[in-house]
Amino acid sequence: MFGGLVPFNRRTREIENIFERMFHEDFGLPALSTGMRVDIKEEEKQYVLEAEIPGVDKEQINIDYRNDYLTISVENTEEVNEERDHYIRRERKMGRTSRSFYVENIRSEGIQAKYENGILKIVLPKDENKKTTKRIEIQ
Repeated sequence: MFGGLVPFNRRTREIENIFERMFHEDFGLPALSTGMRVDIKEEEKQYVLEAEIPGVDKEQINIDYRNDYLTISVENTEEVNEERDHYIRRERKMGRTSRSFYVENIRSEGIQAKYENGILKIVLPKDENKKTTKRIEIQ
């Protein structure tokens, strides 16, 4: 009875994917072409996040921690001016990408970040005063 809806839904997703790819082109920036590759490691007292963001300056990277979400965003603007033989060419390329991660029980004042050789390393210290689980007694 509902079998006809599934292929339509699949086609709709395929069309949405085409539009997503079209609007998220890399604009010549390797970090934006495939999205950010990220490794997250849980250690005893902290989480360590490493993101591959080659080809940008650290000033182009924004890190935000709000409401238990860590968001990394990168914005790249490149302008090319070329003048020769009475031809003038001026092109601008812009690219933007971001990733968000839900990370709770973090001491936000202790978050540290370092960008070196195309790798962004973020250390998120755990808040040991917050308990993530609680046993509920039944009355």
